[in-house]
Amino acid sequence: MAAHALLNEGNANAADKTLKSIAQDITQKPELLAEHKYLSARVLEVISTYNHALEVLNYPSSWQLPNWQWVSYYQFKARLYQQINQPIEQVRQLSLLSQYLPATQAFEVNNEIWRSLQPINEQTLLSFRDDRSNPIFAGWVQLAYIAKHYAINPNDLVRQLGSWQQLNPSHPAAAKLPTDLEKALNTKPYQPKNIAVLLPLTGSRAVVANVVKQGIIANYMATADDSVSLKFFDTATGAQAAYQQAVTAGAEFIIGPLLQSEVEQLQDMAVTPATTEPTQLSSAANRGITPAATPSTQVAKSIPQLYLNHIDSFTPQDDKFFFALSPTDEAIDAAQRLYNDGIEQPLLLVSNDAVGHRMAESFSQAWQQLTQKPAEIHYYDAGDKMKVTVQKALGVIDSKERIARIKAILTPKIEADFRSRRDIDAIYMISASRDLLLLKPFIDVNFSVFAEPVPLYTTSRSRVESNSRETASELNNLTISDIPWLISPNTETRMVNELWPKWSNSRKRLYIMGYDALDLVGKLAQMRALPGYQFSGRSGVLSVQPDGTINRQLSWGRYQRGNLRPL
Repeated sequence: MAAHALLNEGNANAADKTLKSIAQDITQKPELLAEHKYLSARVLEVISTYNHALEVLNYPSSWQLPNWQWVSYYQFKARLYQQINQPIEQVRQLSLLSQYLPATQAFEVNNEIWRSLQPINEQTLLSFRDDRSNPIFAGWVQLAYIAKHYAINPNDLVRQLGSWQQLNPSHPAAAKLPTDLEKALNTKPYQPKNIAVLLPLTGSRAVVANVVKQGIIANYMATADDSVSLKFFDTATGAQAAYQQAVTAGAEFIIGPLLQSEVEQLQDMAVTPATTEPTQLSSAANRGITPAATPSTQVAKSIPQLYLNHIDSFTPQDDKFFFALSPTDEAIDAAQRLYNDGIEQPLLLVSNDAVGHRMAESFSQAWQQLTQKPAEIHYYDAGDKMKVTVQKALGVIDSKERIARIKAILTPKIEADFRSRRDIDAIYMISASRDLLLLKPFIDVNFSVFAEPVPLYTTSRSRVESNSRETASELNNLTISDIPWLISPNTETRMVNELWPKWSNSRKRLYIMGYDALDLVGKLAQMRALPGYQFSGRSGVLSVQPDGTINRQLSWGRYQRGNLRPL
């Protein structure tokens, strides 16, 4: 068809006219009808929306078509579903595509299927694993669920995979499991009996460190495993010295240190084998929790380690991991959330400080990757300058200036309301909590009566400490990200509030970071071997990147009728 050539030349509008002009003359042969639908969908992909293209790209299953047309059809549908971030439907189309390909190409598609399944959570996989209309698709979903759910216990994983292979003998993955799944099968989990924790327990950062320590201890006491010993070492006099003390005391896994400068010290430290046998940690009456040991000159040896911070530059090592409550990660997570919510043109209002700039830049980079479009960012300063920034960002100042010019030309008696912008469909506020109660009202009053208010999003950094209904009412319809433990209060949150009533939300997040850090110890090896393995912790849905960095997906809530409600 001529439309095909026009599309290849990048002239989608001309191709659209050509296809419409011949629509009535096409014979009812499936091959021609399929080609017309395919090209029409390709046009819509360019001039309309991906969803519109998918509506058109729909072949009846009764059509008898040559393999190449089915291949083009399923490839295109898979790509469209990928564009609208529907990985389950993308996998469904890819599983159908693989049946029409030679073995070498099918192998590549199967790898793509497996990669696409990795980010999907267990609950979603559960809801699709019994799809009897497409056994190949269902088999892939079942395999992904097994890999995630049983990854922490190799024996259970082997047993479940054996059962899956017996039930799916002709499935493409039955003969050869995905590479990372085979790797996970051969990866032993960390099962330390002696765990050391490096924290600045004295000095200026002791208050913060003690909060993390309380979280670790709370988890340790809840597990009730007397065979595991936990010991704390003070890094206030030097992280390297504390590390060497931990090695001398027989540590088999190390959590910490906490401060970025301390992490850098240990990364720079030349690791050499220990010259003497380490002594074993002893279990005290309080389930093995003991104070720091005395300084030692013992040379450190490499031990699996979970750092409680990130650093900008490091050399990845198989047994080193980085866990932090990173504001920039939260901004990246927010970009994905807005994209998933169908937002196309967000406006960012950001505090003009170092953290604000870092978060805005991270959001913008993530948004650019998702949409190939930059995010619009406005930085505000405190006081009256905040109001001016909001008015400029929303186009209110320009509108008022236009009204003033018209009145000057015609008559001052003309009555006119300002108009705010209509081209934005969401506002993401990156602000401190002290700013939020001013920033949101400024936004509310600067939306004109002619425009629909847009959804408002913000970060955990903006969360107001007050739990009063009056304060929450002022934030109605605001969507906020935070750790799951603070989005959905429970008996644990109430207990912590009773024990430490003066703790801020920031300290509670550090407490939960400590709690999750201990939970991660036995999971990290499998999480690294199997990229799709996610752990639903109290601080978020956690996964491990190939370099050992832990990703964190937060929960979201919305203020409604004076309450923060989980989404």
